[in-house]
Amino acid sequence: MILIGIGGGTGSGKTTVARRIVQSLGEERCAILPMDNYYKDMSHLPLEERRKMNYDHPDVIEHQLLVEHVRRLLQGETVRIPTYDFVTYTRKFETIEFAPKQVILIEGIFALYYEELRRLYELSIYVDAESDIRFIRRLMRDIKERGRTVESVVNQYLGTVKPMHDAYVEPTKRYADIIVPKGGYNDRAIEVVVNYITKKLEREA
Repeated sequence: MILIGIGGGTGSGKTTVARRIVQSLGEERCAILPMDNYYKDMSHLPLEERRKMNYDHPDVIEHQLLVEHVRRLLQGETVRIPTYDFVTYTRKFETIEFAPKQVILIEGIFALYYEELRRLYELSIYVDAESDIRFIRRLMRDIKERGRTVESVVNQYLGTVKPMHDAYVEPTKRYADIIVPKGGYNDRAIEVVVNYITKKLEREA
């Protein structure tokens, strides 16, 4: 099994890069394990307090559970990964069955942050994009998919997203084997990654 970490700032194009890799390799061989599913449950707090939490700090990810799941996948086990409700900031009751594949892509803003995960990667990728592009993408996503208002997205971006990106996400670029500028629309960079994985799979066959 080949484990690949795909990190980068919010709205940088991580998910697009990951999906294009899956599209190229085929779903029967490759799957995405989203780090967003591992946000900690905040149901013990009132809704107003949940809204004020800093969701762009590495401590809000239950990364030890993710590491445990990854290690079990590497051993050939199927795991049940959590799901998260970004409207209420709570973990859902439902879980998703996730089976081992030849290639697993760990995708999230902190994918390259935790050392326990980095040690397991065959390849580390940092997806880069200009800050204004990332903000616009996050604004559109949070309004459309997460029930947020323009004001709340702007306040969150200025209050926590940008400072946390500068402090915790951007520095993980130094751990990357490959940096993909222009996000998910960098055809050549994605082609390089896919070729690397394909050759690695051929050697392991």
